[in-house]
Amino acid sequence: MTDKSDAILEAIESNPGIHFRGIMRKTGLMNGVLSYHLAKLERSNLIIARRQPRTARFYSVRIPESDHAAIRALRRPTPRALLIALLHEDPENGNGLSFAELVESVKRSPSTVSLYLSQLVRENLVDVRPVKFQKRYRLRDRVRMDRLLEDHGPSLVGRYASNFEDMINPLGS
Repeated sequence: MTDKSDAILEAIESNPGIHFRGIMRKTGLMNGVLSYHLAKLERSNLIIARRQPRTARFYSVRIPESDHAAIRALRRPTPRALLIALLHEDPENGNGLSFAELVESVKRSPSTVSLYLSQLVRENLVDVRPVKFQKRYRLRDRVRMDRLLEDHGPSLVGRYASNFEDMINPLGS
């Protein structure tokens, strides 16, 4: 492998779910050179690219596919804040958090919280249950989410880049 491929692999392994531009910033490689090496690494089954409209995220093959959705959510500020709020919810209580409690916790508008919360439910990261005529939200797998936060929390640079994405593309996931 070349030094460029090694640098790309390092950027992806230390920042799972990173975008193309994030890799460009971390490696200093230009668009065409990076595209070439990413395609080569993908053909060699050393990385996995998850493409969606207007975006692609890159993962090491060492990251289980079952963790991709959670890592993608953790790289974006609002879903990350929601997951952290749910992680800090008292497990002894076991009832989860209400929508109003989540809005208060993450300091976002109700419509923004609703959008991202529905995505987290759709991606099976969060469960919703009726409790006393009210919907309550809980993490589906607290232990896994805690491990992912510990192992793969985005770097400060990645957080700013993801914050920009959160403002520009709220409907993408």
